[in-house]
Amino acid sequence: MKRFTAFLWPLVGLAAVILSFYLLLTDQSLDRLTAREIYQSFKEISPLGYGFAACATLIAYAALAWYDRIALAHLGHKLSWLFISLVSFTTYALSHNIGASVFSGAVVRYRAYSTKGLSIAEIGLLVAFCSFTFALGTLLVGGLVLVFEPGITRRMLYGVSHILVGTARLRLVGEAMLAFVALYIAGSVFRLRPLVVGRFQLAYPRIGIVLRQLAAGPLELLGAAGIIYFALPQAGNPGYFIVLAAFLGSFSAALLSHAPGGVGVLELVFLKAMPGLPPAKVLAALIIFRVLYLIVPLIFAIGVVILFERGRLAEALRAARQRGPSP
Repeated sequence: MKRFTAFLWPLVGLAAVILSFYLLLTDQSLDRLTAREIYQSFKEISPLGYGFAACATLIAYAALAWYDRIALAHLGHKLSWLFISLVSFTTYALSHNIGASVFSGAVVRYRAYSTKGLSIAEIGLLVAFCSFTFALGTLLVGGLVLVFEPGITRRMLYGVSHILVGTARLRLVGEAMLAFVALYIAGSVFRLRPLVVGRFQLAYPRIGIVLRQLAAGPLELLGAAGIIYFALPQAGNPGYFIVLAAFLGSFSAALLSHAPGGVGVLELVFLKAMPGLPPAKVLAALIIFRVLYLIVPLIFAIGVVILFERGRLAEALRAARQRGPSP
């Protein structure tokens, strides 16, 4: 069963990539799109736009580091900001590109946090806590989007699947998402018993931790969406809230697809949510997002992993020399 599961998600991710590229290639709005048009779209982005997109990237990754710090505070561990930031940066840079972020991120965190005295059980809780912080932020921001701007989600669903959903139903879903967030806050305030769903058990953290979760989760999404927003042209730009809604839907779809880096899935859903903008300009903004949020961090993360493992190997060799030859 474990072997089957190990192969299942990569196959699901591959299928999602193939299907997304097929839908993109057969999209009539992209038939006449040329590389020259995309290149021209890059040139039309101002230096200030590139600068703001880079700043938004830093905000997103700072929020991701905050995930780990909040989780460690919940577990009662105090580590340096620098160490936490490096671990978090490496974890998310690798997992965002590899796919199956919960599993790939767990390996990186185990290698790092085990050197600081955290047990396997604590690292498992930390991974689950960080994932829940992201989910909480998605529920909060997604709920607000569905309540105040359900039309964008309706357009995305119809564009990708041709399923037409009423705005009233979408608004009801958004209200349910916000209600879950409110219940989570109430559970912390009134110290309710842990929430049990099957084998999963969620113990409500103290309210200070919950409030930090509710700040960190949305902050990461706001920063990541900001990368695309600042890379889009001013003329015809639908506004930050619409871009945020489109990003939330496309990024969630990319994560759920388990496609490495969400390749194809992110582009497909986001393009369907932006029919009012020229496809070349939208694709240019998405490429900038991939470079700043995925590719550049991946390059740095690989360097961090190499240096970390090199240091671990040097320590092991030094300890072996100190012990001397076995009798």
